[in-house]
Amino acid sequence: MELEVRHLRALCAIADAGSLHKAARQLGVSQPSLTTQLRRIERALDGELFLRERTGCRPTPFGRTVLGRARPLLAEMAALVAEARELAHASRLRIGSTASSALPGWLRRIHRRLPDTETSLVVDVSANALLRMVAAGQLDVAFVHEVEGSPLRVPPGLQLHVLMDREPQFVSMARDHPAAGQAVVSLRDLAADRWMVDPSVDGEWDGLRRVFAGAGLDPPVLHADYHTATSLIISGEAVAPCQPTSGPREDMAIRPLCGDPLAVRLLLATRPGAHAEVYEDLRAAYREAALRTPPYRAWLHHHASPLLEVA
Repeated sequence: MELEVRHLRALCAIADAGSLHKAARQLGVSQPSLTTQLRRIERALDGELFLRERTGCRPTPFGRTVLGRARPLLAEMAALVAEARELAHASRLRIGSTASSALPGWLRRIHRRLPDTETSLVVDVSANALLRMVAAGQLDVAFVHEVEGSPLRVPPGLQLHVLMDREPQFVSMARDHPAAGQAVVSLRDLAADRWMVDPSVDGEWDGLRRVFAGAGLDPPVLHADYHTATSLIISGEAVAPCQPTSGPREDMAIRPLCGDPLAVRLLLATRPGAHAEVYEDLRAAYREAALRTPPYRAWLHHHASPLLEVA
């Protein structure tokens, strides 16, 4: 029989526990099984390792010599496994995100800066679900948005990096909508329109209801995902909140809302010390997406946003 790491681990467990019964319980095996294993190890080494006494087991002089060599080997093996896992995780980046026009540019920058890193992407409408995945170790980072007035449920231990403290939400409408000719649209201009909202997006429906109530409006609301909403918006059947980085599109008008009543906070969530460097890649990608959409670019200039500053 060749000696294996599990055999050394069993010997150390017996020595530390002081009895076969206690060692077997710690190792999760039966006492007869551990006794049989010890006999095989002693036969393989051609020497008695433990004295069996009524009160337990204690190493023989030969056993102390073997244990003295076994413990450093086990420590080295544990260090090898820990380092290997760390290296494996270092070459892998698991990204989560809610939908964003900044995603392609973000991934492009990460791949360029970390060419040997394997990346994966999970896109989910639920920011809370993505945060739970980061906390559970299923994702390394998550780019999420928090609807103003509807705080996310952030699990303990996550680090949050703020990309935009208050990103305004614009409104999308048909190109021939009466309000599309205006640079900025008021909620009252859209009071007679059907509003489309995705109730599965954390906080979005609650945020929209608060804004309507504050403006004294009660427009008709349709609940659907935004893929379905696009065709209804283009045909003039509905209007919908949208990210300011959306577009531009020839078949749709995207305009800021007067007073910016709808807003979100953009966050990058990571576990402590994990891949925080990708924040700068995200910031650059978001800036790129923002500046290529004329309405949002004009809004950023008007508000003298720090986002316009080149990193």
